Amino acid sequence: MIGIGIIGCGSISVARHAPEYSARNDCKIIGYYDPKTERAEKLAEKYGGKVFKSLEELLKSKEIDAVSVCTSNKYHAPVTIAALNAGKHVLCEKPIATSLEEAQKMIDTARQTGKFLMIGHNQRLAPAHIRAKEILHAGELGRILTFRTTFGHGGPEFWSQDKGRHTWFFKAEDAFIGAMGDLGVHKADLIRWLIDDEIEEVKAYVSTLHKTNEKDEPIEVDDNAVCLLKSKSGIYGTLTASWTYYGNEDNSTVLYCTNGVMKIYDNPEYPIEITKKNREKVFYKVGRIQTNEDQSSSGVIDMFIDSINSGKEPEINGEEGMEALRIVVACLESSSTGKAVKL
Repeated sequence: MIGIGIIGCGSISVARHAPEYSARNDCKIIGYYDPKTERAEKLAEKYGGKVFKSLEELLKSKEIDAVSVCTSNKYHAPVTIAALNAGKHVLCEKPIATSLEEAQKMIDTARQTGKFLMIGHNQRLAPAHIRAKEILHAGELGRILTFRTTFGHGGPEFWSQDKGRHTWFFKAEDAFIGAMGDLGVHKADLIRWLIDDEIEEVKAYVSTLHKTNEKDEPIEVDDNAVCLLKSKSGIYGTLTASWTYYGNEDNSTVLYCTNGVMKIYDNPEYPIEITKKNREKVFYKVGRIQTNEDQSSSGVIDMFIDSINSGKEPEINGEEGMEALRIVVACLESSSTGKAVKL
């Protein structure tokens, strides 16, 4: 039985980490820590376990073998490094860190301690994305030429624990980056995994177009990002992240190939829709994706626990998390300089 500690008891812990650990019979939540004790108490009441008074107390617990780091972004690196040094396996939410230097320290610490570091990039675990990659590998659509991938919704102030415009997501000190780090990093990870290629150059516009904080001032981080990506093999595409999609959430990806077009999570009825060169259409009904309103199982906790049980490093390790962050950081640099940036 694997003992679990949850660090940070905000919305992602409430909707995914706590219920998904609880649903398994080979792990047990030992306890929680959050600076706002009442949040930890609510999870303890629902799923069992104790409330720790401090991070240090939780990390000293010999009952805890692994932790989820679900804090604001600025704490991802220091908390993860402390947990690894305390002998715990770590599942850290995305983005992995607020800088590539921090990410590298996390990776190095995991290697030095012999503990697993996994990053919570759940998009590549969504059923339609898994099936889409299988179809692409089978070669029936030929070679990928271009793509577009989008993740946008109305903003974190509507669903985070701190509902309202005072949310930490809007503060540069806590978040480091806005929609591009919250949503864009998901698509950065997904697209490099789907096309099975690394991004080598970006040109991006990352800015604040509409969101304001509790003082009616523009938020300190971006609320929109539109990025042009080029892969090493010459695949071009766009990545868009937005907190100003005030209608329906958009979490779609479209791949334009030599033998047809594949749309993923674009058709509400069919998660994968393929239109072949001869205009023949093929539809796949292969599971839904998690949304703020529909928190189905992410698969992240399953991969983390299965890795610990098997002793095999999880696929979405620290290096994978850092490659997604590398794309995000390059897009930020491109936006600030107005120039294309090579990775």
